[in-house]
Amino acid sequence: MKTKIQITALLAAMFMSASLMAADWSASSTYTAGATASYKGQTWKAKWWTQGNVPGAEQWGPWELVNTVPTSVPSPVPTKVPTPVPSPVPTAVPTKVPTPAPTPAPTKVPTPAPTPVPTAVPTPLPTAVPTPAPTPVPTAVPTPAPGTIACKAAWVSSSSYVGGSVVSYANHNYTAKWWVNAAEEPGKSATWTDSGACTGSGGGSGGGTTPPPDGVPTLSQALAREAELTNNDFFRKVKASVRTASNTIVDAVAPGKSDNPLNVKRVEALVPEQKFQYYFSVRHPSYTYQRFLQAIAKFPGICDDYSDGRNADQICRRSLATMFAHFAQETGGHSVTQYGIDEWRQALVHVREMGCTETGTGCGYNTECTDPVFNGVWTCGKNADGSFKKYFGRGAKQLSYNYNYGPFSQVMFSGDQTKLLNDPDQVAESWLNMASATFFFVYPQPPKPSMLHVIDGTWVPNAQDKARGLGNDFPTTIQIINAECQDATLKPAAKNRIDYYTEFARDLGWDIKQESMNCTNMQRFEKGSSAAYPIFWEKTWGAGQDNQCQLVDYQTPYNALIEGNYVKCVEKNWNVKLK
Repeated sequence: MKTKIQITALLAAMFMSASLMAADWSASSTYTAGATASYKGQTWKAKWWTQGNVPGAEQWGPWELVNTVPTSVPSPVPTKVPTPVPSPVPTAVPTKVPTPAPTPAPTKVPTPAPTPVPTAVPTPLPTAVPTPAPTPVPTAVPTPAPGTIACKAAWVSSSSYVGGSVVSYANHNYTAKWWVNAAEEPGKSATWTDSGACTGSGGGSGGGTTPPPDGVPTLSQALAREAELTNNDFFRKVKASVRTASNTIVDAVAPGKSDNPLNVKRVEALVPEQKFQYYFSVRHPSYTYQRFLQAIAKFPGICDDYSDGRNADQICRRSLATMFAHFAQETGGHSVTQYGIDEWRQALVHVREMGCTETGTGCGYNTECTDPVFNGVWTCGKNADGSFKKYFGRGAKQLSYNYNYGPFSQVMFSGDQTKLLNDPDQVAESWLNMASATFFFVYPQPPKPSMLHVIDGTWVPNAQDKARGLGNDFPTTIQIINAECQDATLKPAAKNRIDYYTEFARDLGWDIKQESMNCTNMQRFEKGSSAAYPIFWEKTWGAGQDNQCQLVDYQTPYNALIEGNYVKCVEKNWNVKLK
């Protein structure tokens, strides 16, 4: 079954003259994505095609508030250009490997006892250190009178905030209830709680402590702006979990080496080469134990230490059992008759999607290449005859589609998305066939969290998530991959994954009774999830905000988890070169 990272790309739109005003909304009119309308003194923008939907009447409806300025005040109007829908999540792709009917239980191959695991000495989790923003010129701060509350730091309209953040605005302090997106104004957005009146210099009008420079910023100013907008606990935690080791370190990794990275040593202790051979005895020859260890080494957040009391060894056991179970469903042989061993031990048989070749017909997975939106974001490579490259499933996670190859390429090749878009078959038989799986494991896909954060508890489900049956358990990782836990009855593919996970967890020493294994009547992650993180840079559309980019929760080519992408976003979207 195909792994799919949710993708919504935005086609850049040109603003019309600021002197034009949005026309009044009409129930009989049709509005395409990007069109604006005025309703009850506010300007609204259509997120997708709509007719008859009243602006602001539906929480997850087709309209988003542009500003709260009365329509008598001139407001820029985006050109009506079709854009992809940021929600809902794309429909899951059917499993490429047919799941057979239940097979009579074969004679079990004796399972080796779990390997004793040495206790790793906890070390603090490394965190990404942002470039400090320029220090503002000190100003005298009045001391509040006795009995009054001092204003906290001023709300910044272009910044996002994690739950619990406190800001001041219009002489009131406000506390974020949960994740707050940029431009959600205190006092007007339900995401803020009014914490009472305050006095002092903190209460501003949203300009921020480090206002962006007028005109085209310098390179150092843009980097400082990027650092400021990502300078919060959320970004530090996520950046730490998705950080990558240099290829020099990865290339040096080999089984049993004393200088292997910490997380590799932990994995070697839990899954030594003999056990890897037992688990994957019918694997394709390109899935080697060394490449598996290198894929772990590339992402040090997998099986890392924790400095806050979490049990690193237990989290590693769960992580490996989760990955291996999904390997077995995505790339398994699924035939006890053919292979003579239990299905859970038949993973990694396939490196390419069954029936797909570079030169054969079909299996293109490249219809998006003809779409100006998708191809403009993740430009497809071409063959000598002018035909597009094929992006069918490859590797342990069966990576598919240009909009998944592009982001993976960015992470693996220092921000260069063209490497794998021009040569996607590298994912099949190089060490990237394993690294593509570890990449998928650690990277969040808003509004879905990463599987690692589901397992290690970094992701905390909110009320909406819990109401949809989503939590810190294995079935939620199934929802992240292909949303196979939505029916009233258990789907065969989902049952396979749970059966495989049960066996791997047992052998690795993880007790599944510590988590929920319910996989029916769950629902997809949606925009209101606590994992609907704005982690991508997009052009800032507001009047007076030229030469800037903002954080959004839909996919663009500029992942904010990769440092330097803010500069790329500004240069590309504003056609400038920062110096």
